[in-house]
Amino acid sequence: MEIVLLKTDFLLFVLLGLIACYWRYAATRAHLSAPWGQVAERPMAMAAAVVLATFLIVALLDSMHFHPRVADSDAGQARYSSQIKSVLDVVLTPIKNDEKTYSAPLAAHSFAKETIEGPDGSAVRDYPRLVHGASHLKDLDSHRRDVIARTLGGVLAGLLAWAALAAIAVALLAKRAELDFKNLLRQIMRGESSVPWRVILGAVAVIFALIGFVATVGPYYHILGTDKVGADVLYQGIKSVRTGLLIGTLTTLVMLPFAIVMGVAAGYFRGWVDDAIQYLYTTLSSIPGILLIAAAALMLEAYMNTHADDFANLAARADVRLLAICMILGVTTWTGLCRLLRGETLKLREIEYIQAASAFGIQHSVILARHIVPNIMHIIMISIVLDFSGLVLAEAVLTYVNIGVDPSMESWGNMINSARLELARDPAVWWSLVTAVTFMFTLVLAANIFADAVRDAFDPRLREMRAS
Repeated sequence: MEIVLLKTDFLLFVLLGLIACYWRYAATRAHLSAPWGQVAERPMAMAAAVVLATFLIVALLDSMHFHPRVADSDAGQARYSSQIKSVLDVVLTPIKNDEKTYSAPLAAHSFAKETIEGPDGSAVRDYPRLVHGASHLKDLDSHRRDVIARTLGGVLAGLLAWAALAAIAVALLAKRAELDFKNLLRQIMRGESSVPWRVILGAVAVIFALIGFVATVGPYYHILGTDKVGADVLYQGIKSVRTGLLIGTLTTLVMLPFAIVMGVAAGYFRGWVDDAIQYLYTTLSSIPGILLIAAAALMLEAYMNTHADDFANLAARADVRLLAICMILGVTTWTGLCRLLRGETLKLREIEYIQAASAFGIQHSVILARHIVPNIMHIIMISIVLDFSGLVLAEAVLTYVNIGVDPSMESWGNMINSARLELARDPAVWWSLVTAVTFMFTLVLAANIFADAVRDAFDPRLREMRAS
């Protein structure tokens, strides 16, 4: 295979590197490690962290792209396909089985009637058998028993894999804490450990059970049905995870430099600098964000149509459009955080030790780097985690009005957009919409729960209230 690094892949790995650097920096700073320790002590926050980590792993697997090798030329040189695949595509190959059209979850027949030729050559209207779904069954009377048996077997296999992983994790924790394995396991089961390992392991057990279920049932049935063109809906939902996470994270990467630099500069230097920055973000805030996004998206679409030769394939085109959406959202959403940082910097600027540093002739850059920015990090952290959910939902809204990601890219917004007409059928095709909403709801709920814990831990006013 030939490795391919898309622009969004590179930025995602850069963002993960920045997070790793921050984590290492925070581990050596008591004022940062202590709040994160409080977050780690909250059971719901840790369960949400497990869910977010699962989504992140899926997005990372879907961000490792390559050209598959097709054959060797006559000269012995390797040849690669122009199609771009990801590691996640390889993992999900067993469940990516297309049909002709709609099929209900775990069904053996198509959802719509077709004209079928009978054994005697006559034409009858009936529900045809699916090409892949339940194709291994000769007798459909055993359909339900087969589904139940495979479901129980998959869940059991997932739980067995979880039990082995949990045993290894507890053994490592016992070795690190210099405790006996049985005593530590007893503490975890009773919920007496400082870190809620019981909740963490329980959340991991649920995820492993779901993975076992999908791995066992998915190759034989369409677990969440198929859409109008026969594509597996579960496959689309999992593939859309990367798009949702990129919208929420890369937009933050674009937004933060604008918000931090301009907010701190406006609050610290004041004067004409403050006036100019206030004028800029007030003007941007006065324009409806959806109009700015729509105008930028239409300009991008016009450019891409007139320069179609600049894009090697549909994946590169869709990647550029996704990156452009992240940049547009970042440029239009930095004003709120900028206001907060400006107000906090105005307050910090009048504190005695900063006034003393300025009186001693300390350079402004040193004061900003050592005194101002570290003291506004709690606001930045809270804003990042709180804005993530809104950005994930923004992708669905923008795609719904046809100014979001490329239609060829899997996303929850595209699934919702294509499912709106399916609800008008009789009977309604509900599974595409429910799948997209379920995935989105799970991600947003986990992000909100984790964000609440981060806010409670990093907000100094809440810490003072708890201390008093």
